Amino acid sequence: MTAGNNAGENTAEEPVTVTDNRRVDPETGEVRDGAGTQQAEAAADDAAAQPAGDQATPADAQVAELTEALQRERAQFANFRRRSAEEQLQAVDRGKQILVEKLLPILDDLDRARDHGDLDEGPLRAFADKLVDVLSGEKLAKFAEPGEEFDPELHEAIQNDGSGDTPVIGNVFRTGYRLGDKVIRHAMVTVTDPAPSDAAPEQ
Repeated sequence: MTAGNNAGENTAEEPVTVTDNRRVDPETGEVRDGAGTQQAEAAADDAAAQPAGDQATPADAQVAELTEALQRERAQFANFRRRSAEEQLQAVDRGKQILVEKLLPILDDLDRARDHGDLDEGPLRAFADKLVDVLSGEKLAKFAEPGEEFDPELHEAIQNDGSGDTPVIGNVFRTGYRLGDKVIRHAMVTVTDPAPSDAAPEQ
């Protein structure tokens, strides 16, 4: 037997196997049993191959906890700074008020000297003007003048000669002062009725 015949015999002895991998039976149109299993296995393989980025880990929980703690510390520090700034401003305002209150008797003496004409000229007038300018720059302002409407929130009545519904200030015995929006000393005044208006001319 020749080599050619041997090759032909070997070829005839090894049949060709064809595997039908179609998931749908072409004759019945139904899905073959193995197709569902293959799909499930493929889905499981894909899930296993995906990274576990969406799954919470102990490290992620610890990072979240530390981040929350850091945010709380930042909020507490911000509140501390705010309170400290407010307390410093209040301390400055309080110290300013204490100093100004100690200067009020000096301002009273200067007002009396001015009423007696002692501040018309001379070095005392220059001193008085400078002191008033400095205190005015710190928002110190006096109030209470004769004829102004009496206000019990601002004025202390030491004598009340009025009987009407709209009493006014008669005389001022002690000037009142504000420092900014705060009253630091009430005025001491007498209270009277407003002066009657001029009578209307007869027609």
